[in-house]
Amino acid sequence: MRQHFTFPCADETLAATLDCATGTTGLLIVSGGNEIRSGAHAGMAALAAEIAAAGHPVLRYDRRGIGDSSGENNGFESSADDIAAAVSAFRTRCPQLARLVAFGNCDAASALALFGPAAGVDALILANMWTIEANDDADQAEAASTMTASAIRSRYLAKLKDPRELWRLASGGVNIGKLVRGLRQATAKTEVTGLVARLGEGLATLDRPATLLAADHDRTAMWFLEHWASEAFAPARANPHLALHRLDSGSHSFANASDKAWLRERILAVLPE
Repeated sequence: MRQHFTFPCADETLAATLDCATGTTGLLIVSGGNEIRSGAHAGMAALAAEIAAAGHPVLRYDRRGIGDSSGENNGFESSADDIAAAVSAFRTRCPQLARLVAFGNCDAASALALFGPAAGVDALILANMWTIEANDDADQAEAASTMTASAIRSRYLAKLKDPRELWRLASGGVNIGKLVRGLRQATAKTEVTGLVARLGEGLATLDRPATLLAADHDRTAMWFLEHWASEAFAPARANPHLALHRLDSGSHSFANASDKAWLRERILAVLPE
């Protein structure tokens, strides 16, 4: 059975949907970006129904300023109160819950890494974590579309192994200015500041289970994996509470049937007592 209801958050009202089930482990789905709780092409609504059919109640909600919820949308870095309010509402609606797992994709994953433990979430599922710091949506879109340094290095290494590319370089068929800019990007060190530094510290000190998911060919996930492999994230990689699972896909939202099945399996693996 699916229920729609509202709950309070910092003098505002958040809209929520609960897919009911009798299990004592529940799944809280936190939407990424400015996406409403049903998800792209109702993907999160379908996922919730499948997880509930497996016996686990699932709560989805719109954060402040999104969808059917009141208030101002100040982005994922201002969503600590929304997550905490959703956890409280979930436990109130489903008093049988002994364990609460939260799932988020993109910046929702980053929000959960930053705010989930303090909100009382028992375990985290963090997909394609957002690690790009930008001033507005336009800057974010541009940053997310750029290639990571490791991807650029791989691209240039492949070119240097190709006799045709070497001939183009020798014969003047390569834009030297573009080549220089590319090489600079390829040799640039990944800076660890701001959001990335906070995420690295949050993951390194996390004291509860967290499953990290990454679609290898998604640009957002590629940026996360670039940081994950860096020296700055060594403490996070050493945290025994974290487990990374990678999918050979470029779909940010796990859109095709096989990607959806993979995501569902990863979530269900975390949910049993």
